[in-house]
Amino acid sequence: MRNLRWALIMCFFLESSLRAETFKLKRSQKTERISGSAGDVLEDDPVGRLKVFVYKLPSKYNKKMVEKEERCLHHMFAAEIYMHRFLLSSPVRTLNPQEADWFYVPVYTTCDLTRDGLPLPFKSPRVMRSAIQLISTTSPYWNRTQGADHFFIVPHDFGACFHYQEDIAVERGILPLLERATLVQTFGQRNHVCQREGSITIPPYAPPQKMQTHVIPPTTPRAIFVYFRGLFYDAGNDPQGGYYARGARASVWENFKNNPLFDISTEHTPTYYEDMQRAIFCLCPLGWAPWSPRLVEAVVFGCIPVIIADHIVLPFADAIPWEDIGVFVHERDVPKLDTILTTIPIDVILRKQRLLANPSMKQAMLFPQPAQPGDAFHQILNGLARKLPHRDDVFLKPGEPFLNWTAGPLADLKPW
Repeated sequence: MRNLRWALIMCFFLESSLRAETFKLKRSQKTERISGSAGDVLEDDPVGRLKVFVYKLPSKYNKKMVEKEERCLHHMFAAEIYMHRFLLSSPVRTLNPQEADWFYVPVYTTCDLTRDGLPLPFKSPRVMRSAIQLISTTSPYWNRTQGADHFFIVPHDFGACFHYQEDIAVERGILPLLERATLVQTFGQRNHVCQREGSITIPPYAPPQKMQTHVIPPTTPRAIFVYFRGLFYDAGNDPQGGYYARGARASVWENFKNNPLFDISTEHTPTYYEDMQRAIFCLCPLGWAPWSPRLVEAVVFGCIPVIIADHIVLPFADAIPWEDIGVFVHERDVPKLDTILTTIPIDVILRKQRLLANPSMKQAMLFPQPAQPGDAFHQILNGLARKLPHRDDVFLKPGEPFLNWTAGPLADLKPW
């Protein structure tokens, strides 16, 4: 009861304080400076600092997949599609492979969907192997580095391990043919088999236009203390319970389903986006993988993300000060969530909300059409530019061994 009373007082105080802060921001037209950024290396001269060659693959690897299954354009793995479209018209694109810093292979590995719109990972390794075999036999650029100057978008739950269940993903490991390539992936977790050093972690795709249609006035009171909509148990894939989300989501439900501070449910209401804008804290627990679209939605709608995913690697850490805008809770500490959140000082909450109000913070998490300055496309290019110049040892010397084309599970070796 004491926590409830305190939270209600906090909601009232924050509403009044935020209105005052909003008024001050409108008068000054300034937002708090984001510290901790590594800088925008492409801001002055992107073309002079980065050149990307885009392979022209047969349409069966990309365009025809979307024509067959248009739902691929809208699901959380769609970054692979929109990054391809962006690069085709980007000023960093070069048609001369001899001058390229990076080579991009536009293959869509998440467009094989179930009736429910979930990607089937089983063909993905075969699709990827087929694309790599094609470029390695039709152009000289892959073979000179074994892919060390190539990058791939792999937005699966566990990236290039190509499976949504962690134990199977770990057993599979990263596709051997991608051993030297740079992986641009939504998955990020420190000291994990599916996370290679040098990978670029990106946000999942969330539809910018759709979210924009649900924006409500910024003066709307944030009267919800903690908000969450989503699965707590995945009975279809985890019938015993406890394995899904390493038990963290189940713990949220079991501990707080009757707590009046927590507006949590499995029901996705039509006002989902509006409700996030009425909430102070939005829970972002791990699911099958550490990340979810809630991370993007929370930042875009100014709801402080409560990140429950041990050892997570967050997107664009060079540009977004996650420690300043979010709250991190260990999976084992989920039963203490109410105490953790109600004891955060009000001035700390206000600062997090001011930072979240910065338009550049929201822009960095989105893949808008058309592209906008500082958006997720730009952040990916920044990540690639920071890895330049390539070391001399990425180029193979005569006689150096090639990758083992027969490595990996037998099912992956079937032709596609």
